[in-house]
Amino acid sequence: LKENDHSAWLEKFRELEKEEIKEVITEELNPTTDVMTMGEVIKVLNELTNGDAIVTTDVGQHQMVACRYANFNSSKSSVTSGGLGTMGFGLPAAIGAWYGAPEKTVVAIIGDGGFQMTLQELGTIMQFGAKVKILILNNEFLGMVRQWQQLFHDRRYSFVNITSPDFVAVAKGYYIDGQKISERKDLKTALETMLNHDGAYLLEVMVGKENNVFPMVAQGTSVSEIRLK
Repeated sequence: LKENDHSAWLEKFRELEKEEIKEVITEELNPTTDVMTMGEVIKVLNELTNGDAIVTTDVGQHQMVACRYANFNSSKSSVTSGGLGTMGFGLPAAIGAWYGAPEKTVVAIIGDGGFQMTLQELGTIMQFGAKVKILILNNEFLGMVRQWQQLFHDRRYSFVNITSPDFVAVAKGYYIDGQKISERKDLKTALETMLNHDGAYLLEVMVGKENNVFPMVAQGTSVSEIRLK
């Protein structure tokens, strides 16, 4: 049999990777604006956990970013509902993960929209002492839907703006410590506080309202028409 040569095909992917790093990844992980991105939050989290934490996600833009940029050193360390789109999954999944591996650090990465769907599970955390770390990436939107409305419907936003309660105050009502930050200079210290806290902890990080997640394949298009911006 003649051995196939895939070098040209592989080289094409290398070119695409370089383009994606230039157009998407560099700015997401090392932003040049004053507004924090979800990607840079995950980047700092990686630096502090060294890939040893169990990470659960909810559903939305934060899910895409977390699954893309979070580092894992072992299997069974990433818990997500994938394409099922189960908003509210992240917090109860984190509780289950902690019970399955109480010796591990468990971080639930959740958006401001999904968190309100199952925040009553803070009561479970309080009652049973689950040492879950809750990281809310708050962009004040249902970000996944907003992104589509921005890119394909001329920013005619419909039912995607979110007014959230004081999440830190809600957590304190369940005797769970927490804090809220909105400036980059506070990010690393706040994450360290969350990870080192002996018990459950809620950290709310305000991120850019209209930061989008790329690459994406729009409805009715093919992979060859993938968007980077």
